[in-house]
Amino acid sequence: MEQQDQQPAPESEKKRKRASKRPKSRARKILARTGLAMLVLFLVASLAGVGAFLYLYATTKLPDPNSDFTTNTTFIYYNDGQEQLGSLAVQNRITLDYDKMPQVMKNAVVAAENSTFFSDPGFSMPGMLRGLWTIARGGDVQGGSTITQQYIKILYLSSERTAGRKIRELILAMKMGREVPKEKILEGYLNTIYFGRGAYGIEAAAKSYFLKSASELSLSEAATLAAILNNPAGLNPSAGEKSRERLLGRYQYVLDQMLENKYISQAEHDAAYPALPEFPEVPVSDRYGGPKGFLVSQVEQELSSLGFSDAEVQGGGLKVTTTLDKNMQDAAVATAQKYTEEAASKAKPQQDASKLHVAISSVDTATGGVLAMYGGPDYTKDSRNWSTTPRPAASTFKSFATVAGLRNGYSLDSTLKGDTFTPRGDGVPVRNEFNEQYGDVTLRRAVAESINTAFVDMTESMKNGAPAVIQAANDAGAPSGAGWDVNNRIALGAAEVSPLNMANAYATLADSGKRKDVHFVAKVVDRNGNTVYEAKKEGTQAIEENVAANVTDALTSVVEEGTGTKASQLKRPVAGKTGTNGVDDSITSAWFVGYTRQISTAVMYVAGDSGNENLDAYKKPGDKTFFGSGYPLTTWVEYMQTATKGQEVKQFDKAKPIQGKSSAPSQAPTRSAQPTSAQPTQSAQPTQEPSYGGRRPTSDPTDSGRFTPSTQPTRTKSQAPTAQPTGGGKSTQQPTGGGDKPTNPGDGERGPGGGRQSNGG
Repeated sequence: MEQQDQQPAPESEKKRKRASKRPKSRARKILARTGLAMLVLFLVASLAGVGAFLYLYATTKLPDPNSDFTTNTTFIYYNDGQEQLGSLAVQNRITLDYDKMPQVMKNAVVAAENSTFFSDPGFSMPGMLRGLWTIARGGDVQGGSTITQQYIKILYLSSERTAGRKIRELILAMKMGREVPKEKILEGYLNTIYFGRGAYGIEAAAKSYFLKSASELSLSEAATLAAILNNPAGLNPSAGEKSRERLLGRYQYVLDQMLENKYISQAEHDAAYPALPEFPEVPVSDRYGGPKGFLVSQVEQELSSLGFSDAEVQGGGLKVTTTLDKNMQDAAVATAQKYTEEAASKAKPQQDASKLHVAISSVDTATGGVLAMYGGPDYTKDSRNWSTTPRPAASTFKSFATVAGLRNGYSLDSTLKGDTFTPRGDGVPVRNEFNEQYGDVTLRRAVAESINTAFVDMTESMKNGAPAVIQAANDAGAPSGAGWDVNNRIALGAAEVSPLNMANAYATLADSGKRKDVHFVAKVVDRNGNTVYEAKKEGTQAIEENVAANVTDALTSVVEEGTGTKASQLKRPVAGKTGTNGVDDSITSAWFVGYTRQISTAVMYVAGDSGNENLDAYKKPGDKTFFGSGYPLTTWVEYMQTATKGQEVKQFDKAKPIQGKSSAPSQAPTRSAQPTSAQPTQSAQPTQEPSYGGRRPTSDPTDSGRFTPSTQPTRTKSQAPTAQPTGGGKSTQQPTGGGDKPTNPGDGERGPGGGRQSNGG
């Protein structure tokens, strides 16, 4: 085949090809150079990062659990920041060698917390990455899922929420995982982990929960302790039924994990699975002894509600400054104990002082901070806090009805029914204490003399009267609970409120209608000197300013000319209200709640283990019954004389008159036959207590979604209150109280069975 000669390409075509190739070649060169530069930078950064990491690894020292960890006691101070109130977690810790630790306990903890403990490198990288990502987004520290990481966190307790701390934790975990035998890590962890009840380590925990050495723990007891360490506060077996239910669920999970990891047999699993072991009664730590134990317990609960972990509270070395005033607290204790003894000794016949309970709660009206609280004589002997236990508020609740009336067209000059009458649709007449008849009365006089009929008349006449009264009470700061049934007699005080919440609700009235969160903790400083929490001081305008001023004006009439004249001994402007609640032939609670411009204080008296027994056994000699104007008011005056000493005399806000109306035209009083006796409605004890704003959410929120300190602290076993007759709903048992004056004539109103329900002032 003849080969054809190739013809050279035209010069124009050559130029075109060269031109087309030139830009492509340049782009490749630029990309190559940029890629090389980026690679160099990446390598330099990587080398720098590796170098920094290696430097940190080499220079980071592993902590000594027996020196560093024992110094982290949390101290609690009065509001001056100098006088110590108490301490938390003076460590109850007994160190055990690894070979002396019970194998069942080691197995339970490893199965529950980190089943790969003996094979993993000491850290969980996914967990660490999640933690760093959460920190970058401004959230709380996460991760720390391995036992090694948990141990590191224990030894390096800190409130820091930074990537730097997380990286340090990773380095320490890696270093510990490489340099320390697994047995030594588990030994250190089990000797330092917090189990609640002030117990650090398994030996102290075994004694705190089961009164035995760790070596004597059974499978079910070991599994219980392994369950508890996951959340000591939320899984406390002494904290009530809900907590036990949660603990049972976690306990059964631990047993399942032990079975899966072949630590126990199926038969052992099935035998232990159905129920928790028995918990013996364990003595409470001495740091809770006496009246101050109630304060320490409240501070401890509040710190938990603010988001501080058990580890931080119990071993974080915090400095907690409270709102409590040392002089006022001493006065509250002295006054409460003085009149407890006096009432018991002067009674005819003489009574047992231990069965009479006095509660004093005193609140700073400007901040909501608790200035003083008396909950009982000795927390270690009876942990029920009577200042946080709700009981029928009696006529102190009429202040909230007054708020509702002023909001709904009434004024202090509006006229209301002061005589016995039968409300529409109700077959039972409303009566006053001692069946006294007043004729038509103003709202101001109804407040001053605590006239039952007037408040039922007003509540009935208002649109949505009972809900309006309840709303007013909630707005002021009194949470709903037992006895808050919606009915036209709600103002008479079957509703249960704790003295602490009542003091705070009246503080709202004192401070021009601004409601604050009642609280004990003013400031928290960590062990490095950093302020990590300060209580907010601003409040919420919950009640209209002039409405609050008018209610205060009415309550000053109680002191000037009504049932609370003894409070005028304070020689400064005072507003307040007496209250006496009776069911059948028993007086079940007696109150005085009053305030100056700066301090609001509630005093409550109840009797018996449950606080529902008859106070009449302790009445003052010569008194017809145990009135709120008796011992409660006397106690209030004596305490407040000390509390207000040296304080500036401040006037209340001047009330602007509210133009109002009268109730429906007065009808002739119904002189009906005596009501038939019937058992009042019974209600369970409410759980609402002071709510606290959160620093950060807890990992295990309460059932209500917010912190509600229990009305019964749980460090010791104490009898739960019995159901309280509340007289709620349309009771056929007639309320007849209202006078609350020891000098009032008459015998009171009695039903066919001799019964009496008195919700007087």
